[in-house]
Amino acid sequence: MASFKVVIADPKSGKSQSLEIKDQQAQPLLGMRIGEEVDGSLLGVEGKVRITGGSDRAGFPMRSDVMGGVKKYVLMTRGTGFRKDAGEGKKKRKLVRGNTITDEIYQINALSI
Repeated sequence: MASFKVVIADPKSGKSQSLEIKDQQAQPLLGMRIGEEVDGSLLGVEGKVRITGGSDRAGFPMRSDVMGGVKKYVLMTRGTGFRKDAGEGKKKRKLVRGNTITDEIYQINALSI
């Protein structure tokens, strides 16, 4: 069964809260993508929540431009999973996770709306 650590950031207060959801409570999140909005009652918080990212158990980040729930090597110049200290004009092929939440995802990052 699926279990996730959900980190919900509140931009108004500047604070975040971490929740652990498992089994039946985690089922509605499977198949959702980065950018989708979720009713907060599914997670036990008030209002709506937007999914902004996450990572899998090995620490590979989710990217919104990689479709599906697969791991894939992507040629990057900037963005999620690419360090800024690589230098100007540098490209690197990095392993990232797709934008869909699957059983392999460990942490889901979200933003309270």
